[in-house]
Parts: sequence; structure tokens; C-alpha cells
Amino acid sequence: CPTHPDRPPSPVNVTVTQLKANSATVSWDVPEGDVVIGYAILQQRQDGQMQRFIREVNTTNRACVLWDLAEDADYIIQVQSIGLYGESQASKRVHFRTLKETDRLPSNSSNQGDITMEGLDKDRQLQTGEIIIIVAVLLMWAAVIALFCRQYDIIKDNDSNNNKEKTKPSSEHSTPERPSGGLLRSKKKSPSVNIIEV
Repeated sequence: CPTHPDRPPSPVNVTVTQLKANSATVSWDVPEGDVVIGYAILQQRQDGQMQRFIREVNTTNRACVLWDLAEDADYIIQVQSIGLYGESQASKRVHFRTLKETDRLPSNSSNQGDITMEGLDKDRQLQTGEIIIIVAVLLMWAAVIALFCRQYDIIKDNDSNNNKEKTKPSSEHSTPERPSGGLLRSKKKSPSVNIIEV
């Protein structure tokens, strides 16, 4: 069907990058000189189980992230440019296949998708590091509490030993005082007896 003269032409160079198990990024170009205020993307699984229509206006973006995809599945996308007076014809159909979940783990290649995955791996490492730090802090607190209890028991034992030692000398000192006191009394008594005899 013929296009309206004021409608923009179809997007060109539609490509899919950053392929992952559950997401991908589609990008495209717009011919220069045409006023484009948004885009529309038709996304569907090749087996026909799911279809999604993404539309965004008041944007100059030339890329869009496709999310919530099924792993190891075939998809077809078409992109339309949105102009002031309507939408363009759909672009050529682009086919792509998502990765398997196991394919996300290796990140040796240097494409943009792997860089993003490296960022996700760093986030996972940070989460693991935070857990390790929390466990270490808890163990340190447990060690401090155990050390405190141990020191408290040692101090308690020392206090009880000191109390026993304090009671022993007092009893030892008290025993010689009694005979000395008795001796003094006897000395005092003997002169008084002598005075009475005289």
C-alpha cells in the first residue's frame, strides 16, 4: 500500500545486539532529514506463542531493550518510525535467537553484552562479599563476647581467691593477739598482787 507523503520512511540497519538468555537490544537508524518523534517495535516468537508491541513517543532513542524473553527461543522483530503525521512502514523482519541460560556464564569475548554480564557478575560478587563481611562481623562479635565472659570468669575467680586470702590472715593475726593480751593482763595482775602483800 502506498505511504502517506508526510510519514517518515522505514528504519534501516535494524540489528540485534547484547544477546542474552532473557533479553536483547535492538537498534536501528533513521534516514537524515526526516522528523521522527518515536518508534514502535513489533516483537513475536517464531512459534507464535507470544507477541508484544512496544511504542514510545517524544524520544530520540534509536535503540530499545527487549526484556522478559524466553531462553533459547527464536524471535522476529520489526521496527517502525513514528513521525508527526503517522507511522512509517515496518522495517524488514529481523530474526534472532536468545541464548541458553548456561551460555550467560562465560564472558571471555569482548562484545557489549559480555561487558554488561561482567557488570552483573560484579554485582553478584558484591552481594557475596557483603554476606562474607556480615558473617565475619558476627563471628568477631561472638569472639569478643566469649572473651569477655572468659575474662569475667577469671576476674570472678581472682576475687573469690583474694577474699579467701584476706580471711586467712585476719584469723592468723587474731590468734597471737589473744595470748599477748593475756600476757599483758597477767603482768598487770602480778604487780597488784605484790602491792597487796606489802
